Amino acid sequence: MRLAVVGNPDNRRVTLFTEAVLRAGLPAPAVHPWRAVLSSGFVPALDPGTFVRIESPGEDAEVDRLLREIGSGRPTVAAEHGEIVGSAAAFAGLRWALDRIAAGGGLLLSRPADILTMSDKPRCHALLSGAGIPVPPALPPVHDYASLRAAMADAGWSRVFVKPAHGSSASGVLAFATAGRRVAAATSVEISGDKIFNNLRVRRYDDEASIRTIVDRLGPDGLHVERWFPKASLGDRVLDLRVVVIAGEPRHVVVRTSRSPMTNLHLGNARGDVPAVRAAAGERAWAAAMETCARVAACFPGTLHAGVDLMFRAGWRDHAVAEVNAFGDLLPRVLADGLDTYDAQVAALTRGWSPVREGVAVPCGS
Repeated sequence: MRLAVVGNPDNRRVTLFTEAVLRAGLPAPAVHPWRAVLSSGFVPALDPGTFVRIESPGEDAEVDRLLREIGSGRPTVAAEHGEIVGSAAAFAGLRWALDRIAAGGGLLLSRPADILTMSDKPRCHALLSGAGIPVPPALPPVHDYASLRAAMADAGWSRVFVKPAHGSSASGVLAFATAGRRVAAATSVEISGDKIFNNLRVRRYDDEASIRTIVDRLGPDGLHVERWFPKASLGDRVLDLRVVVIAGEPRHVVVRTSRSPMTNLHLGNARGDVPAVRAAAGERAWAAAMETCARVAACFPGTLHAGVDLMFRAGWRDHAVAEVNAFGDLLPRVLADGLDTYDAQVAALTRGWSPVREGVAVPCGS
């Protein structure tokens, strides 16, 4: 079996996948750097039998700059550390790059169309909703603070989550609430001069001018707004799950807990206890949630893995899918049947999983 990776060579994602391949007794995968793909627009021709993993282009400032430059069609400078800028251009650049990778041959373990759908929150939400998969209701498209407030008023909603259409890792997300003339937003966004940054500390804004500034600066790159889904909690911490589905099977689960509406672990939040959450939800509700995660993955046939962010409602009455992540399998030290997420993906390949066989028409959500 021959494997290749398009990724950032020094990134831990590439390292962990390579280690899993070696543990399985297979030759180390060839690594094709994102920088080279984006700089030359050329991916070396791959043998038709080579399995190609497309890894996240994140955590590399030059790769980010190149994606935005290609996507915008004009010279672009590197973003400052943590700066939130040009996500729509980066998404357009990713589409261009995925076309080039697909043209290089090989068996892609994640279909470009699936990566793009998962990376486009409005499109992904519409796909899941149309398949009958539980998701929070969403507002019609909004493009700035004024249209956000108008759409909330029309819907009769006082609490929403405002998400950049192409963001990740909670970058630019606001938990926004109104009560009469009062407003409040919890977010990791920090305003600095005429720029906004993703800070690792969740802060609260209660002045409308700051919230307007943030939303208006995010708006041109696209927004997706969902009704606030009240999450279940244990103790004094709300929680949700990251569930990694591999070859159609929900396998690895991490509980993410927080005292703020944002549960992403890199924001200083804590992992929770899976058995405790499972017991609180009850076996029937837990099984239904895992079945939903499997149905989500069925919407992306021919893609080996997907990271599903799943929320139980307060009181454990039901659940909903918050997001689907094309690169959501980085769960260090989380094992299922003794395998981490990368071991499990390699094992699926050695057992015969193939995008050629799996990528057939499947009724999404069935």
